[in-house]
Amino acid sequence: MREDEVATWVSNAHKAFNTARDLDQLKTARLAHAGDKSPIALASRGLGALSPDEKARFGKIIGDAKTAIASFLASATSALEAVRDSKILLEEIVDVTLPSNRSHRGGLHPISIMRNEISDFFIEQGYSVEEGPEMESGWLNFDALNVPADHPARTMQDTFFLEPLESGIVLRTQTSPVQIRTMLTSQPPIYIISPGRTFRADELDATHSPVFHQVEGLVVDRAITMAHLKGTLDTFAQAMFGPGVTTRLRPSFFPFTEPSAEVDVFFNNRWIEWGGCGMVNPKVLQTCGIDTEIYSGFAFGMGIERTLMVRHGVKDMHDIVEGDLRFTRQFGVGL
Repeated sequence: MREDEVATWVSNAHKAFNTARDLDQLKTARLAHAGDKSPIALASRGLGALSPDEKARFGKIIGDAKTAIASFLASATSALEAVRDSKILLEEIVDVTLPSNRSHRGGLHPISIMRNEISDFFIEQGYSVEEGPEMESGWLNFDALNVPADHPARTMQDTFFLEPLESGIVLRTQTSPVQIRTMLTSQPPIYIISPGRTFRADELDATHSPVFHQVEGLVVDRAITMAHLKGTLDTFAQAMFGPGVTTRLRPSFFPFTEPSAEVDVFFNNRWIEWGGCGMVNPKVLQTCGIDTEIYSGFAFGMGIERTLMVRHGVKDMHDIVEGDLRFTRQFGVGL
């Protein structure tokens, strides 16, 4: 090891750092002239083999050389980082005057938003939310609900039947089969709602659709009366349409409830038909193995599209089903 060799290592390092054109080249030069295998590093590790006098002399020389090389490296690094930052500012400049190319957030359909709102309301009341298949047996969709074989709803004009017809499988015309499934597998007390998609052979027009959504409610417990049903409907209506809204019941007929009623809601200073309801027909309870001497119940059903249209003044069913974003964005993303 000679003093002039150390000076050459320092000079070579200085030259290599100054000629590096970017930080990648500087990294390569650093490894060659200041890394673990560089001449100055090898010489430093070889100091242990020298005599005490030579170790003291060359230790100072090598220490000064390392300091000089580190200073050259820091200076070159600072200069190249400044060049890099200036280049980034020029190449990645943002023109804030350009028009934005904003992509819209995804969101839930208004029907999904309404369904979630209804579900949240009844969950707060202690109900559970039950679901079932959209392809349903005719027995669950009709017979168990006391719908006779000659009922108009069982004809091809109202119901979608799946081939082969002998299978008796239909696209459910209501979510009532979910109520039957629940009563067959659960013991009272039962407090459920069954929201979901249903199917009927209707033409798509301003107020009808062959595919639509319902929410049905079922309560089976001891000493249930029409008063409980009316109170539930009033509370439900106020949650959907606002404080002070009331309902009225008009006598009607449904095979699965007795007595039965149509439900009207007083909204925007007029009575509007909302859905159907009634006390669960004892025949339906007996079919499901529930003792009618102990238990009674009520049921109700409303169209979710109907609720949406009444509350928000939607005039045409086409707006709901056609997926026009100008319509759906009015309701927010609902997430």
